[in-house]
Amino acid sequence: MRIAVIPGDGIGVDVTAEAVKVLRAVGDQFGRQFVVETLPWSADHYLATGITIPPGGYAMLRDEFDAILIGALGDPRVSDNCHARDILLGTRFELDLYVNYRPVRLLHERLCPLKGRTPADVDFVVFRENTEGLYVSIGGRFKAGTDDEVAVQEEVNTYKGVHRIVRHAFEWARAKGRRRVCMVDKSNAMAQGHALWQRVFHEVRTQYPELEARHVYVDALALLMVQDPSQFEVIVTNNLFGDIITDLGAALQGGLGLAASGNLHPGRTSMFEPVHGSAPALAGKNVANPMGAILSVALMLEYLGLLPEASAVETAVKDAVVSGHGTKEIGGVLGTRETGDYIANLIRTQTRHHGGH
Repeated sequence: MRIAVIPGDGIGVDVTAEAVKVLRAVGDQFGRQFVVETLPWSADHYLATGITIPPGGYAMLRDEFDAILIGALGDPRVSDNCHARDILLGTRFELDLYVNYRPVRLLHERLCPLKGRTPADVDFVVFRENTEGLYVSIGGRFKAGTDDEVAVQEEVNTYKGVHRIVRHAFEWARAKGRRRVCMVDKSNAMAQGHALWQRVFHEVRTQYPELEARHVYVDALALLMVQDPSQFEVIVTNNLFGDIITDLGAALQGGLGLAASGNLHPGRTSMFEPVHGSAPALAGKNVANPMGAILSVALMLEYLGLLPEASAVETAVKDAVVSGHGTKEIGGVLGTRETGDYIANLIRTQTRHHGGH
C-alpha cells in the first residue's frame, strides 16, 4: 500500500516521524508492505520555492496513493497561512473529503478534566461536514482598513452536502452497533441554512427506525458535553460547529495530543491527521505528544480494511497511556521519540503473543 506522508510544520515533523515508525512496526509484524513517500510540502518548502502545492499535486495524491498521513501546518513566517490553506483545506476540497471523522475516546480516567468520569462515559464520534459551511471562503471585505469596513462571510449548505454527511452518520451508527445519533445545528438563529439541516435530518432518520435520533442546538450541546458526555454516541454537524466541538471533545479525552481524525471520501483516497496544531515553540524539543498522530495511523489502517492492525495500534497506545509511558502533559515521563519507540516495540511484542505473523 502506498502512503503519502506530509509532515508539515513545527511539531508536525516530530509526531509524524513517530507515526511512521509505528506504521513500519505494523508492517513488520503483520507482513504488510507500506511504501511511504514523504512529501516536502510545508512552510519551509513554500518559503524556499514559492510553491504551496505543485501543479498536479492533488491529482497525484488522489491517483497514486492509497492514503495520506499529514502532520500539522502553520508557521508564523507565513502570516496569511496560504500554504496551510492550499495543502490542508485544498486537499479536503479537491479530493472531496466530505467526512471529518473524529472519535472521542477517553483512554484513562485520570486524563478527563470532569470529576468521576470513566472511559465508559467518554466514547463517542463526531462527524463534521468537511467541504461546505463557512469554510468555503465566499464573501469579501468592503472599505477594508477603514472605520466603515464591512466584512461578509457566507455559509454554504447544499442538499447534497448535508444529505451525504447525515446519511454517513446514520450508516456508521448502524454498522458499528451504536444506537444514538444526534444532529447539531443552530436553526433557531440561522433559519435559512439550518432549515436544510432540519429537513434532511428528518428525512434520513425515518430510514433508520432502530436508531434513536435527536436534535440539539450547538450551544446546548457544549453544555451537555461537559455535564454528561455519556449520553452521546454519534454526533453529526456542520463544518464550523464540528471544528469547535471536537476541540471540546479533545479536552474530555485528555487534550489535543491524543486526538486523531480522518478526512474521508468513502471508497477513495483519504487523509488522516492529528487534530492539534503545529506549535512552533515546541518543535524539535522532543516534548510533543505523538499519540494523536499514531492514533490517526490506526484510523488509516481501519479505513484501509486492516482491522487487526488498527486494533493493535489502539491497544498499544492505550497500554502506553495507562502505564505512564507517554509525554509529560498526560502524566508520563517520556519524550516524543521515546513514546514512539515504546508503542512500536509494544506492537512488535504484543502482537506476537496474539498470533501476529
